Amino acid sequence: MSPLADGLIVPARDLPQLAEIIQLAVAPVFLLAGLGAFLNVCAGRLARIVDRARRVEERILATRGSEHDRHVAEVRVLDRRIRTVNAAIFATVLAALLISAVVILLFAAFLTSVPLGAAIAVLFIAAMLATGTGFAIFLHETRIASRSVRIRNAILDHEAEEEG
Repeated sequence: MSPLADGLIVPARDLPQLAEIIQLAVAPVFLLAGLGAFLNVCAGRLARIVDRARRVEERILATRGSEHDRHVAEVRVLDRRIRTVNAAIFATVLAALLISAVVILLFAAFLTSVPLGAAIAVLFIAAMLATGTGFAIFLHETRIASRSVRIRNAILDHEAEEEG
């Protein structure tokens, strides 16, 4: 069987259509690059939260009273933030997988002449939903973080002693 019969080599008459498919695939590929950058931001944020949680965990065992309670409360917020960032990462990776499936199906439809337009559209819609979900979860995590940063009155009211 020849490579042409296998569909591995595209006949010259189909090159314009292949060029069009490649053009259609470029936008999702750029979207993948953007999702990768967003995942990098999420991973960096997660690493900082985990590092902070580890530092606070060490202090919990060494403190008592209100200081201990403050550290426990902070670790609870950090744990919630870790779970939230992980959810954003999950949704974003799901979006990337769906976008990858869109690109694969674009080429599969071209190579096989199977009408996959509806499946491609549904996958793209699902990818956009997952992307939006990932961004929304990330926004929620940033709100949790900003609400949890409270400077204690003891620090705000502190005045340095005058040198004598």
